[in-house]
Amino acid sequence: MSAFEHWRAGYGPIRHEAETVERIAALAASGRMEPDRLYALLAAADRLACAGMWTVAHMTYARRVDLSGAPLEADDFKPDPQGHTGGSLNMVPAFAGYLLANAICGHTRAWLMGQGHCVAAIEAVNALTGDVSPAQKGRYDRSEAGLSRLVSDFYSYAIDAKGYAGVPLGSHAGPFTAGAIAEGGYLGFAGVQYIHMPLPGERLVAFLSDGAFEEQRGSDWSPRWWRAEDCGLAVPVMILNGRRIEERTQIAQEGGAAWLAEDLAHNGFDPVLIDGRDPAAFAWAILEAEARLEAFKSGPERTYPAPLPYVIAETVKGFGFPGAGRNEAHNLPLPGNPHRDAAARALFNAGARDLFVPAGEIEAAVAALATHAAQGRPRESRHPLALRRPRAPDLPEPRWHALSEPPGCAMQAVDDFFVRLVDANPHLRVRVGNPDELRSNHMGGTLDRLKHRVNVPEEGVAEAVDGAVITALNEEAVAGAALANKGGLGLIVSYEAFATKMLGMLRQEIVFARRQRETGQAPGWISVPLIASSHTWENAKNEQSHQDPTIGEALLGEMSDTARVMFPVDANSAVACLSQVYAGRGEIACLVVSKRDLPHRLDAEAARRFARDGAVPVRGTPSQAALQIVAIGAYQLEEALKAAARFEASGVKTLVTALGEPARFRAPRDEIEAGFTADDETLEALFPAGLPRVLACHTRPEPMIGLLRRLDGGPRHTAARGYISRGGTLDVPGMLFANRSSWAHLVEAGAPLVRRVARDFLSAAEAAAIEGRGDPAVLQKARF
Repeated sequence: MSAFEHWRAGYGPIRHEAETVERIAALAASGRMEPDRLYALLAAADRLACAGMWTVAHMTYARRVDLSGAPLEADDFKPDPQGHTGGSLNMVPAFAGYLLANAICGHTRAWLMGQGHCVAAIEAVNALTGDVSPAQKGRYDRSEAGLSRLVSDFYSYAIDAKGYAGVPLGSHAGPFTAGAIAEGGYLGFAGVQYIHMPLPGERLVAFLSDGAFEEQRGSDWSPRWWRAEDCGLAVPVMILNGRRIEERTQIAQEGGAAWLAEDLAHNGFDPVLIDGRDPAAFAWAILEAEARLEAFKSGPERTYPAPLPYVIAETVKGFGFPGAGRNEAHNLPLPGNPHRDAAARALFNAGARDLFVPAGEIEAAVAALATHAAQGRPRESRHPLALRRPRAPDLPEPRWHALSEPPGCAMQAVDDFFVRLVDANPHLRVRVGNPDELRSNHMGGTLDRLKHRVNVPEEGVAEAVDGAVITALNEEAVAGAALANKGGLGLIVSYEAFATKMLGMLRQEIVFARRQRETGQAPGWISVPLIASSHTWENAKNEQSHQDPTIGEALLGEMSDTARVMFPVDANSAVACLSQVYAGRGEIACLVVSKRDLPHRLDAEAARRFARDGAVPVRGTPSQAALQIVAIGAYQLEEALKAAARFEASGVKTLVTALGEPARFRAPRDEIEAGFTADDETLEALFPAGLPRVLACHTRPEPMIGLLRRLDGGPRHTAARGYISRGGTLDVPGMLFANRSSWAHLVEAGAPLVRRVARDFLSAAEAAAIEGRGDPAVLQKARF
């Protein structure tokens, strides 16, 4: 039998449609590779795919594997089978096709899987090829013992004494998954990120979900963002199996692949339809898509948007195993549990028999595809995106403001620093995620320097075909642009209230990076700041939809060494914090920065300490103070200083401390976070034990006081004020008053802590105002 006929015969459930055969014949005739060698690789991929699907089925249902192919008995099955089986079965031919494409052309592409719950496919193929992560090496391989450990560990819920996973295997892609760069637990986020991931000269294959395509809008904008000049080759591959968890997708209801292809074409894509059950079809599509992009790149008069190839891989959910095409295939395709149901057991064994590949043929297939040494390329687990560690950026010295200067805008200082950072690092590609108005947020210099990325620039507007500002009124899509740019510099700028819409995507990045730290694989990408401006207190005029500190509160709940939340109090502290973020690696940092002019409160040295230590004294002497006001936020510091003046005028020595990064002073929750938080000596120097305190919070006070238990002396010694979810069409003093956070309310909160009453420090009119009997305007007329 010829090499062609050997492949053409297919294997197990894999059959080669006439269109695929024709496409492969053209590939064989292209001279890329000697035909017999090509067909041998294709046949090897068929066998690897069947062995992978066989392993996936066992991972869901079985406690062990039998490489002789003998039927399994009742006790060989799990009492409680688990797994996203249908999608994982669909991913195996796709991943085998990706490996095949790499072997054919001798280039190791990066890969990304948006449907992270299909991790069984990747883990199965990795174990079979031997390309496992360091934590898995020696535990999972293609021996009967290694594969049995793999299937028994899957959904074993094992946990160690410290509360970490007891086995190097999870239900979603993670740091234990060799080559994984995202969990993919939030379906759809990969679709708005993949186009921004590869740098020039790199190649990426992004496996995407049809259901996620419908749920996460923004992925259909990819042709708006791809540029031959500053992007690598990115090939999206949709696994079109037609089903969500409990129903058909809209794509299936509207007309399937043909309807989707037309829709994609309207959005600037160049659809490529293939058989999603055949590894050869995937390999051909990847090579064809890249060839189309290369042809576009070499065109002398190319115009944008580029016709971005988009592979549509038609299949049925759970192809290759009983139950395919049914809703149940999403998780458990069999009608019963083989552990106790003889009929289900018979179905499993029949399905496994159809997929079975003898051990010798698996060895031969793996050897055929293991072309890495001969081709001088890395294994797939070592693809470029998995090893991101760009050169450290050159950080410009901030332009420090003297305390004697007139009030200034912290956002303008941020803008100036960022422009100079970009200019100092031409080797780092830039992506700025902008959901709304950069100029409104005083980032006009950044916009003029980098410009909105558009296909057809408008005359006289800060737009350019090669612009680095990704602008769309879709917070997740633009955040994805900055977060995906892990080979360069990223920045996200948003109104504080609307940044909440980015939370799921931010958390996906944070969780994955944190788990990398836990497994000793510290991420190497340059940390990404999220600037939350036009914030709760200064957006007073825009109703409560614009008055929401949730983003900072939520991120403070994550592990603080990876999710940082900072509250600069002036221009100097804002740029000090931003500089420190860009000096870091693998962090998401939310900086809540004011855009209105405010006094300069910290000089250069104090600003550096503020960023380094997380807090700095602004007024008063700790050893002499009878009361401490802790200001978390710029407007809070201004009110704290006014309140302190009133206390001082009546003989109460007051220490005012600006607390910039609250999580540095939390009780650490594990060893990694303990390395980030302040030690007891630093805590005592900044927040002396026994000193009564008032916390003036940018956020709601309850989560902040819970976070800062190390500072909390109990209700008799500690009080907190902050946003209490009141607002409307107000001015800044009105917002402060409505939320009981004005200077007078801070006096009211602090007076009992020093065994006094508020009226000792307030005039009768001021006291009446905070008691709800007078005119709030009187508080604005007070002199200090």
